[in-house]
Amino acid sequence: MKAKDLRLKELVAFGDGVIDLHGRRLVLHSIDAFAHFRKDLVEMVGLEQTRRILTRFGYFWGNADAAAMTRIFSWDTPMEWLMAGPRMHALEGVARVVVKTVEMDEASGRFSMEVAWYDSGEAEEHLAALGEAAEPSCWMLTGYASGYASFCMKRDIYFVERKCRAAGDRVCMAVGKDEASWGPELKPYLTYFKAADIQGKVLSLTEELKKKTRELARQRRKLARLRGKTEPALIEVRSASFRRALEIASRAAPFDTSVLVTGETGSGKEVLARYIHEQSERAAEVFLAVNCGALPETLLESELFGHKAGAFTGAVSDRTGLFEQAAKGTIFLDEIGDIGHAMQMKLLRVLQNREIFRVGESVPRKIDVRVIAATNKDLDKAVAEGRFREDLLYRLRVIEIEVPPLRERREDILPLARHFAKKFARRLKLPDLRLDATCLDYLLAYSWPGNVRELENALERAAVLSVDQVIRPESLPPKILHAEAFDAKRSRSPARSLAEVERDHIHAVLAHCEGNRTRAAEVLGISPSTLWRKLKAES
Repeated sequence: MKAKDLRLKELVAFGDGVIDLHGRRLVLHSIDAFAHFRKDLVEMVGLEQTRRILTRFGYFWGNADAAAMTRIFSWDTPMEWLMAGPRMHALEGVARVVVKTVEMDEASGRFSMEVAWYDSGEAEEHLAALGEAAEPSCWMLTGYASGYASFCMKRDIYFVERKCRAAGDRVCMAVGKDEASWGPELKPYLTYFKAADIQGKVLSLTEELKKKTRELARQRRKLARLRGKTEPALIEVRSASFRRALEIASRAAPFDTSVLVTGETGSGKEVLARYIHEQSERAAEVFLAVNCGALPETLLESELFGHKAGAFTGAVSDRTGLFEQAAKGTIFLDEIGDIGHAMQMKLLRVLQNREIFRVGESVPRKIDVRVIAATNKDLDKAVAEGRFREDLLYRLRVIEIEVPPLRERREDILPLARHFAKKFARRLKLPDLRLDATCLDYLLAYSWPGNVRELENALERAAVLSVDQVIRPESLPPKILHAEAFDAKRSRSPARSLAEVERDHIHAVLAHCEGNRTRAAEVLGISPSTLWRKLKAES
């Protein structure tokens, strides 16, 4: 999981009188009301005590968010867990957070971060209630950042605000460091952070919430059974590999050059072909797709080229083929590697001469159509084995675009999953359908052998089996929930290498820890960063 993938609607469930963040009840408050509360605090206990109270409040809040983030998600790296803090702060409406610099060393405990808080709600509160301040006044923000980072680093981290809108600066800025790195400079600020064992309380609450979460999952399964249910267009592109494919497609689109799209079944070859058509000068015309592998060769010839009445038994009238029907548009020949030699020869003639012969006719007909073909087969190997014509391959492969499998573009999994959730919300008339945040790690951990098509089918299943229009882990196919267990069923041959044994053991421990990488690292006796490097090496 990456910090930038956090979405508010997947984290928070809004009910009647209850706002729930996976077991933590939240309450919305008015910024105006909090401004008056701040003013009353200052008048009752003084500026210094008010600062101490609000800093401690923010610290506890940051601790609790850090605990929730490690309880709900398995992070790609410790740094991603840390960066989820600024992201959560932004999602909660506190400020727009920009991390300027960050350095962390888990081994030595050294930590340094500089952040900018744009449109700080707390600065706005202070200005509204007390007017311009003599010094930085985003006390809850510094407390939150300190509490979150301290929980992640397992040692005290302190943020100090250097600039503040409440004090007349253009933007609020703060610096966070570990106590040793601050040195004597920290001493005036320490008193604002002193409190009872906040982190110990948060850890205790976190364990209690985990138990309640498991109990809620059991209750939802029971409810599903009582209700008679069983358990079990291009979107945002983040991966560099698919961006490269799109770049080639975009550059090829304006030209009538033949394009061959290759890739595994279900990876999105037709989606890319439609994208090329929509970016071309033929976009206003028809796009016709035909699965060449699904039709016998005699029927495929009639389907593509058309036929004359009486050309064969059952041909009672003239028929226009797809090449003519796609006039001035695009024809997409899917599974082109499955056609026989006779059809290969006829298709070669079409590409060379831009004309077709209807079955039963001897007069050629000129065509104006763009051809895009696709295959999941190795056509070079088919050429070497004499199963595919080399000259036809050259004609089809003027431009070749390889669509990477989903397991090689994992950054695209969550955008695709969200896209499908919206799609099925409309199709299945489930207007409030949403992904729950607990699903995300499972979606990211699975290898998706069926690619995008398998992901789409899994989300449709999950939407149908969802309870209260919320897609939770129990609605996903079992093999996605238990991916590590499925992998563990692979061969246990003694001939496996040491690296294979280590890899399988790591995945078994991850499965035992329900995907929690921090806990798995503790069981394995290695640091989370070492675990991350080992998992990264597999991809």
